[in-house]
Amino acid sequence: MKFHHLTILIFSLLFTSIVAYDPLDPNGNITIKWDIMSWTPDGYVASVTMNNFQMYRHIMSPGWTVGWTWAKKEVIWSMIGAQTTEQGDCSKFKGNIPHCCKKIPTVVDLLPGVPYNQQFSNCCKGGVLAAWGQDPQASVSAFQISVGQAGTSNKTVKLPKNFTLLGPGPGYTCGPAKVVPPTNFLTADLRRKTQALMTWNVTCTYSQFMARKHPSCCVSFSTFYNETITSCPSCACGCENKNKCIKSNSKLLSVVGVNTPKKDNSPLLQCTHHMCPVRVHWHVKANYKDYWRVKVAITNFNYRMNYTQWTLVVQHPNLNNVTQVFSFDYKPLVPFGSINDTGMFYGTKFYNDLLMEAGPSGNVQSEVLMQKDKDTFSLKQGWAFPRRVYFNGEECMLPPPDSYPFLPNSAPPSRASISSLILSAVILSHITMW
Repeated sequence: MKFHHLTILIFSLLFTSIVAYDPLDPNGNITIKWDIMSWTPDGYVASVTMNNFQMYRHIMSPGWTVGWTWAKKEVIWSMIGAQTTEQGDCSKFKGNIPHCCKKIPTVVDLLPGVPYNQQFSNCCKGGVLAAWGQDPQASVSAFQISVGQAGTSNKTVKLPKNFTLLGPGPGYTCGPAKVVPPTNFLTADLRRKTQALMTWNVTCTYSQFMARKHPSCCVSFSTFYNETITSCPSCACGCENKNKCIKSNSKLLSVVGVNTPKKDNSPLLQCTHHMCPVRVHWHVKANYKDYWRVKVAITNFNYRMNYTQWTLVVQHPNLNNVTQVFSFDYKPLVPFGSINDTGMFYGTKFYNDLLMEAGPSGNVQSEVLMQKDKDTFSLKQGWAFPRRVYFNGEECMLPPPDSYPFLPNSAPPSRASISSLILSAVILSHITMW
């Protein structure tokens, strides 16, 4: 029986490590770094920094939550830039009461606008962390912690165990804390270098398999050369919310507070056959002699969710030759150094970086112009459609290949004709209304 349980444990660990590996972002992780900056009579003061090294997966509101288990009987005397959600039982202390006495503390970021004396560098953003590939400066969060009843030297300090990270939901798995060479710091004048007294790192990786049992987005296709629209697969994101969805013309949408998010982030979806919060539509719009054009539209069907700092990652062989992206920002992702077939689209700041909740404003769209490689370009057998699509770091469900819009027997001319452009306009109007 013990051998059986051991086999299951080994298999689950191996499986978790496999599904946590992202081929489009092989080095992506969130690293939590503890730097002990000074010793105190009964412990230490540490600077804790979270770095989101994921290229296209960010942590959105209501933000990150970090937890761990103390190795001994440590307490948290004070915190700057963050706080624990519970104080715990501090009844044995007299006079100076600790900030937290729990064996397993749970820490959250402070909200913007807290008093200056409670702020720490890179703190107080409500736990929101941008993706490193989108905004490296906003992908860092930090706080200061004063720990008591702990060791007062490198040999007596015991590293916390069992780290957990919610971002804001499940999906992250954290490894054990590991002592690393002390972090070096430069003074403001760049003339003196200091270092932490002791440093350890915790690495957390994301697995969509652990986060949810269904996808959270789907993809649909259309083309200028075929009036067929390949829609998202039915129940692509599961149909658990089928009985709680709201039709787009429902009077319930006028009720005050319908767009207010719930504490558990439960969605309120518009009724669709795919029941996904987000749909990505890829429309092959035009075919020129040396270029071809695609229109990309992202639609939000969740009445309770605004997607801030959203990202869209697409894998397609012709993304190695993007000529122009018209209303999104774009950055190529080269996960393997030489294969340039993946790109990240994201909103232009203060223009369309906020994808509103379901409704008239619940969509963003752009067009992409790509130069042809005449040796590889084809409109046959679905070549013009993406191989993979990710929204906010979650892989979207694509339609089955046999349902893709097919090329008519007589191929369209190399230059986009007036009739094909009219057909594109008709299809896109249907997509917007649908």
